[in-house]
Amino acid sequence: MENQYFTSDTLNVKNRAFLWGDTVKVSFFVKNGRLIMDEECYFFLMASMRKMRMNIPLTYTLEFFQNIFQQDIIDEKGIQNGIINFQVFRNTDGVTLAKSSVSYFYEVVEMDDVLAVHGRPLEMDLIKEINVNNNLLSNIRVHCPENIYGGIYAQENDLDDVILLNPNKRIARATSGNLLFLEGNVIKVPKQSEGAYISPLMENFVTHLHKNNLADIQEHEIIAFESQKAEEILMISDEKGIFSVGKIRNKTFENTRFTELVESWRNSFQ
Repeated sequence: MENQYFTSDTLNVKNRAFLWGDTVKVSFFVKNGRLIMDEECYFFLMASMRKMRMNIPLTYTLEFFQNIFQQDIIDEKGIQNGIINFQVFRNTDGVTLAKSSVSYFYEVVEMDDVLAVHGRPLEMDLIKEINVNNNLLSNIRVHCPENIYGGIYAQENDLDDVILLNPNKRIARATSGNLLFLEGNVIKVPKQSEGAYISPLMENFVTHLHKNNLADIQEHEIIAFESQKAEEILMISDEKGIFSVGKIRNKTFENTRFTELVESWRNSFQ
């Protein structure tokens, strides 16, 4: 099904999202006709806007977003399962940029189940020509030319995605989302200080595993070679969903254990 698009105002080319990439993006999730993790996603949106020094309207309450998504997506469009990629951008109507108003645009990607592992395991590789920063803005979804470059590199080399390193040559994330590395009963996750995204979707998943004693979650500084030591690798993308990683260079990975863990998490929302 073709993706659905919604805007707060009529879009034109004279906006700072188009001209300057002055925008932040946060995903919301619809499962079985209702919003899930909406509070976590909302607070992440507010934090992202504050980091970008955006003027947050008083109308931007949790109830505001619950109502527009319920009305526009679930009730009117009948979408039962999907990812809402919500983007807010700064206008040019203020005395200063910090006082400018904001507008929004969002896209709805419909899928069978936002909490299911997608069918085909991904083939990935590390990319060394570029790296991603590990500063205050590296953890939120803002304009990132490294993602574009990495995506093109992946296409040209018949890959699904690439692993991006930080300036210290340690693993930060993929272009699309965060990586989790399983070794025995330990799941290693790159620290946010390494350049990983803040991800409400991933945080909800690892919280479920921790609360139910299903795995030992550890945040680490992970060197590139450690990707070859993992037994299984999972990529969680707020924007695209959940994927197992099947191959990095000549190393292949299983996906049995992560599939079981994701299934346990998914069933907790029934």
